Amino acid sequence: MRKIIYGLDDIKLKINELKGQNIQMSINRGRKKIESVTATIKDVYPSVFTIKTSDEKLQTFSYFDVLCGNVVLNYENE
Repeated sequence: MRKIIYGLDDIKLKINELKGQNIQMSINRGRKKIESVTATIKDVYPSVFTIKTSDEKLQTFSYFDVLCGNVVLNYENE
């Protein structure tokens, strides 16, 4: 069982703060497929957020994906 460090509201707040910044993401696509991308958080909505990858693809993730660890955001603290 995983320990949950952050709540859903904390994750929403942090992603909203990172909007417009370049971040490194690790995405678990299942069946041992981990994808690493450099992306920019484009839009933030109540249930999901969208990113634009370096190759101009638009992808959508839920905050629950971050909470569960399927999406890991790596960013530099300023």
